[in-house]
Formats: sequence, structure tokens, C-alpha cells
Amino acid sequence: MMRPLHWLALLVAILAMPVHAQEVGDPSAGRAFAFSVCAECHFVGEGQLEMPSFDAPPFAAVAADPAVTELGLRVFLQTPHDRMPNIILSQDETDNVIAYILSLRHSP
Repeated sequence: MMRPLHWLALLVAILAMPVHAQEVGDPSAGRAFAFSVCAECHFVGEGQLEMPSFDAPPFAAVAADPAVTELGLRVFLQTPHDRMPNIILSQDETDNVIAYILSLRHSP
């Protein structure tokens, strides 16, 4: 049986452990998907050879918006929109595109 002091030491040790948010998806796979599917309407990143002709926001602008969250992107990507084609993404594709968009926040 553990003594109260041992419980306290265990609790302090657990609380002192660094907490890391789990990364969602694979940004590289998300980038590849974005270039193959999303680039028709969006500017998705450096290396895109053709500029889209639509008024869809560039992925970097989406990433730069402080109000944009992982959850918000997930809901947006799973909800039909008037101005966006009804593209059905798998769970992995959704995770990867979100990971790619959010990775643009860390780009110079």
C-alpha cells in the first residue's frame, strides 16, 4: 500500500511531465493530396505551376487566420458548401490535409 507521501510524489511527477499535443495526419501526404485535388481552385503552396482562377482562399491565408483550428478545418472539410465541390475525403485524407494546412503556420 502506498503512503500518502508516495501518492503526492507520484502526482507531482505526473503533473511535471511535458504534455505534447498529438500531431494529426501527415503534412507531406496532405501536400501531395492538395496539389492533386485542391490546387484546381486554391493556391496550395510553393511549386504550384498554375494559379487557380477561382476566388478560393490560398492555403497559407487559411493557415494564417488565428481563428482556424484543427476542429474547425475538420468540420469545414466534412460539410458541403455552395462554392466548393462536394469532394468526399477519407479520414486519412482529411487528417493529412489538415496537417498540411496547419504546417503552413510554421513556414517562413
